[in-house]
Order: sequence, then structure tokens, then C-alpha cells
Amino acid sequence: MPKGFWIVRGEVFNPEDYSQYIKQASKIINKFNGKFLVRGGTQTEFEQQGFSRTVVIEFNNYQEALDCYQSDEYQKALDIVKISANRLVVIAEGLSTKDSP
Repeated sequence: MPKGFWIVRGEVFNPEDYSQYIKQASKIINKFNGKFLVRGGTQTEFEQQGFSRTVVIEFNNYQEALDCYQSDEYQKALDIVKISANRLVVIAEGLSTKDSP
């Protein structure tokens, strides 16, 4: 079964509140077996410029990634995002092993 991924691009305008979101969201993501692959850090954008922060989270499968995002707990944590950041969130299915070269 292919893995699921959250790809999040964001611009934080209230770091103090956003840090509270990070604390809450990290616990929820761990509960759904999410693994952070990219969490901020240095990035270089090409072709177009977007957000200053990128986060990539790997889940065991696409459904688990969806379930985490749609969980009541995570939806409550998103209330903090609304007052602290602008984001673009994509949940994508990875390649299955049969699709890999």
C-alpha cells in the first residue's frame, strides 16, 4: 500500500501562537504514525516563490494521512493556524512499489 504524505507550505505571521499549534499538532501527528521528513529549515525556491516554510510528513498510507487531518483533534488545532499563519496543505499518495523504477 502506498504511503501518504502531507506537503505543507506556510508563512507564519504570529510565531508565538503558531508554536502552540506545533505542540498540539505534533502529538496528533504522532498518534497517527506520522513521521516528519522536512520541518522548516533552509530551502531554495525555483521558478516561482511561495511560502517561507515547508513541512513534509510521511504516513503509513494515504488513508492514515487523511484520517489525521480530518480528525476532530486536528481540526481543533487548526483554529490556532487561522490566527497565526497562511498555509497551503496538500495530502498526496506516494508511489506504490510496483510504480517505482
